[in-house]
Amino acid sequence: MRHFLQITSFIFRLNLLIVLGLSTSVTLAAEHVLKMSVTGVDGALKRNILAHLGTLPDSDVQRRAFLFNVEDNVNTALESMGYYHGEVEDKLIERDKGPWELTLAIKTGEPITIAWVDIVFAGEMLTDRAFDQWLAQVNIKPGDTLNHGRYSDIKSQLVTLALARGYFDGEFTRSQININRDLNTAQISLHFDSGPRYHFGAVSFEGHSLAPEILNDLIPFKEDANYSTRRVSALNRQLLDTGYFANIKVLPQIDQAEDYQIPVKVELTPKASHSIELGLGGDIGKSGSKTLDPRVRVTWRTPQINQYGHSQETTLEWSPERPKFLTTYTIPLTHPLDDQLNIRLGLLRDKYGVTQIYDPDKRDFTNTGQLEATKYLLGLVRQQRLDNQWLMDYSLHAIAEEYTQAGTDYLPTVYLAGINFSKTTRGDNTLDPKSGFRQLYSVDYADPYLGSDIRLARLQAKFKWIDTFFDNHRVVARLDLAANIANENELALIPPSLRYFAGGDQTVRGYGYQELGPYFDYVDTEGRANREVIGGRYLMVGSVEYQYYLTPTWRLGTFIDAGNAFDNNQFEPVVSVGGGIHWISPIGPIKIDLGVGLKETDTMERSWRLHLTMGSEL
Repeated sequence: MRHFLQITSFIFRLNLLIVLGLSTSVTLAAEHVLKMSVTGVDGALKRNILAHLGTLPDSDVQRRAFLFNVEDNVNTALESMGYYHGEVEDKLIERDKGPWELTLAIKTGEPITIAWVDIVFAGEMLTDRAFDQWLAQVNIKPGDTLNHGRYSDIKSQLVTLALARGYFDGEFTRSQININRDLNTAQISLHFDSGPRYHFGAVSFEGHSLAPEILNDLIPFKEDANYSTRRVSALNRQLLDTGYFANIKVLPQIDQAEDYQIPVKVELTPKASHSIELGLGGDIGKSGSKTLDPRVRVTWRTPQINQYGHSQETTLEWSPERPKFLTTYTIPLTHPLDDQLNIRLGLLRDKYGVTQIYDPDKRDFTNTGQLEATKYLLGLVRQQRLDNQWLMDYSLHAIAEEYTQAGTDYLPTVYLAGINFSKTTRGDNTLDPKSGFRQLYSVDYADPYLGSDIRLARLQAKFKWIDTFFDNHRVVARLDLAANIANENELALIPPSLRYFAGGDQTVRGYGYQELGPYFDYVDTEGRANREVIGGRYLMVGSVEYQYYLTPTWRLGTFIDAGNAFDNNQFEPVVSVGGGIHWISPIGPIKIDLGVGLKETDTMERSWRLHLTMGSEL
């Protein structure tokens, strides 16, 4: 799909160059026949006059027709913007060889001003607040200069709104402009009778193999509800969000309406039974972890397994010594989108922090690797969308994690019960929203009375804010806060995946993935001094990024990240700065960012990392 889009874009650019080339040649040819200049007007009025005159002629025959209609076209352009007393003085220089020269000197005269505006509604629209809101935004009032284009726009807006709200029999009973040339005034009358409002009839679905109740639950309106295109769009969006369908057509059958009831036919084309998605990413640079850290992800999806709408998604991710396997089976409960049960099964191997050993010759610690852990995961998550658009998840995860820390082997088992609330507000539905705000709050708890090896409470809050100023200036800010509450003597039993680390493209971009955090020193069995970053009980990380759009699809970014993972009274914030270039591709932003760490820590020298990431920021 990506290659298709790139090829399409190339063809479009090629066609555009051809069109531009043709336009240039026509203009040059036209200038050999007639040159024209217009004086006395500027701005929108001049542009309107030139638009009414049209393109310059490119032959003698066309030139005669052009000159014959010049005065009428200019007067029409002046009157369309309220200048009914305009004067056109033309001067034409004819030559035997070379182009003729036409000069138009225009005097606009006094414009026609609007004396009053009479907008009258009739029919069922009188009880529809949407028309009151539209009327409050009408941008035409007494004292304005008459503009026929604006008048036509208002008429068009009113008809469009009436059709969108289901008033298919609506019509203007009066629409006219009375002009008094002597007084230079105009009177505008717009009388619109909406007639009755139509309602939704029965909704039928074609081209699917789902149980009827699955699709009926997605209809965002009841039969006999007032018709509106917004509700039609909502049905289309609901069907799209399920992920079941490759093509969706929601077709109101207006021509088959009876008793003002409009039946709705929905034509569906299911997605392929299986799909494979390949993702690539990686970090490059100097830090405590490897210089090159590539990542390859393969995702296998089955959008519809049976008539009840079950689906599955399985992800295999490879990174050197960090393979991951996670499969999620989704079962719709009371609603296909707003109430789902996810069953998760995973085997995930990961690395954290850095491990170091003291080198007497260098009188410093040198890196020997990282804390390695293998996690076995089984989870149940029920996700519900509340009426206020918040998402509520409550979950139970069984985690067994195997790791070696300070020379000791651990294999704790944790049964973690949790609840979290999240909400994302977008300014638009694109993959690169111009504005938005995401917030997430979660609480998880494990207790020996419930079978866990430790008692642990996890608290997290995450925020991301996006806004765009003056079209091209975009700001992205985020803040992550987290805490683990546990007994001091049980800290080593908290699995590394449940501890907090910093570093990487989602926290502090000048450092490698999860290599920052508190450490402790110990002496191994051979009497050597060791140092190990083991993660913290707390996390505080923030970032501010400024992005500037060079074009609608390319932008530059510069950022500052700060924060760290830490324990009690051990907060040592680190800062990184950097920037990058982003391509807003058809599948979402693809970003290459360079982060540079500004601070050395006891376990980390100043470092830099180059991050390649893909996907929406909300």
